[in-house]
Amino acid sequence: MLNRIDLLRTFLAAYETQNFREAAIRLSISPQVVTRAVKELEGHLGELLFHRSTRSVQPSDFCERFVPQARQALQGVDALFAAAMPVKDERVQGLVRIAAPTMQGRRFVMPLLERLALQHPGLCFDLRLSDQVIDAVAQRIDVGVRAGRLRDSRFVARTVSVFSLRIVAAPSLLKRIGPVESVASLDTLPTAQLINRNTGRPWPWRLNREREILPALPALVSDDAQAVCDAVLAGMGIAQLAGVLVADHLRGGALQEVLPETAPKPWPLSVYRVQRQPVPARIRLVYEALVAGLREVES
Repeated sequence: MLNRIDLLRTFLAAYETQNFREAAIRLSISPQVVTRAVKELEGHLGELLFHRSTRSVQPSDFCERFVPQARQALQGVDALFAAAMPVKDERVQGLVRIAAPTMQGRRFVMPLLERLALQHPGLCFDLRLSDQVIDAVAQRIDVGVRAGRLRDSRFVARTVSVFSLRIVAAPSLLKRIGPVESVASLDTLPTAQLINRNTGRPWPWRLNREREILPALPALVSDDAQAVCDAVLAGMGIAQLAGVLVADHLRGGALQEVLPETAPKPWPLSVYRVQRQPVPARIRLVYEALVAGLREVES
C-alpha cells in the first residue's frame, strides 16, 4: 500500500500523462501499481477521478477540481524537505548543462541561474535555448525545462506550472476589422503565424476539444515567436502565441484576447533531469532551484 504522498504523486502523473502506462514509465513502477493507487485514492475521496475505457483515460470534473489542491499539497511537502535538507556544501562547483524553450529560458531560467552563480561562484552553466525537440541524453543535458507531456522513462520530472496558448490582436487592428465572432472568420482575416522549426511549416492553432486550424491569410510568417508578437503589436495580424509572451501586453492593454472561449487546455510545464543515481550536488542544486523558481511562472 502506498502512503498518501505517493498516492498523490502517482495520481498527478496519471493526470499529466492521461495514460496509466506512461505514468508508470515516468515513475518507474508497474501500470498495475498506478491503477491500484488511483482506485485507492478514489476510495479515500469517495469520488471518481478518471473515466476509464479500453482506449482512453479522461479526467472527471471532480478530478479537474482536485488537481490544484493535490499539486499545492505536494509542493508544500517538497518545500518542507527542501528547507530541511539544503545543499550543505557551499562550494558546489562544476559544469551543469541546461536546456529550455527559448521564451522561458530567457525570461525565467537565466535570472535563476544568475542568482545561483552569485551564491555558488564555482558553478559553470551551459544553457541551450531551443524550441525544437532535442535528445537530452545524446546532448548530455543535465537539467531541462519542457512544455508538454514528458514520455521518456529516462527522466525524473516535476510539473511546476502550465503553458497556455492565446489568440491575440492589437486594439488598432480590431478597430479596423471589427470584432472576431467565430473561428471560421479567421480564414478571412490577416494573421501572423509561427513556423515550426522541426518541420519548416506553420504551427497549427490549437483550440479546445482537440481542434486544430491554420488560418488561410497570413500577413507574416516567422520562425521567431518574438517577431510574430511584434507584428501583432503593430496591428499586422492576429496570432496564437504563448501566454508567457503576451501576458504583460494583455494586462497593459496593448493586446486583446480573441475568442477566449476556444482556448485549449494548458500544457504542463516541467523541470526534468536525466534519471541517474547518485545525483551530483551541482545538478541537484540547479534542478531544485528551477523547480522552486518556475512554480510562480505565469505561462
